[in-house]
Amino acid sequence: MNTVVRRPVAFVAAIVLFVEAVGIVLINGILATVVKNQDMSLAGTDPAVMSNGTWVMGGVFGLYLLLCGLLLLLAGIRDRAPGRLARVVLILCAVVHGMLGALTVGLVGWSAFAFLMVVLGLIVLTLVAYGTRSDEPADDAGAGAPAPV
Repeated sequence: MNTVVRRPVAFVAAIVLFVEAVGIVLINGILATVVKNQDMSLAGTDPAVMSNGTWVMGGVFGLYLLLCGLLLLLAGIRDRAPGRLARVVLILCAVVHGMLGALTVGLVGWSAFAFLMVVLGLIVLTLVAYGTRSDEPADDAGAGAPAPV
């Protein structure tokens, strides 16, 4: 895929993941506050533990989304394929978005599903557009090769 297309896609995907990270932290913060204020309990679990767990879950997932956004941003800035570990992290992020999209259809609605599928598409498009590092041509490809006869 052309550099004209893949760099903007990586930047847009990074921005979307940054916004999503903030949204996830805010949603989990609201849920934690509601659980704490309503003094809700699930099968005798302490409401403070549930509230703190929700905050931690939101923070960890928000940091994960920020990491994924940063990896996409770096790929766009460098205009190079992410490394092996970065690709694994981004593939896991795409899988999580696919699974969450399947769950949100029934729980939240089609608009949330559409948003998650757009994010999934941006991540996958970026990964496919950059390919792997072995797909990129080497700078000195003909330096050590014998001249054709």
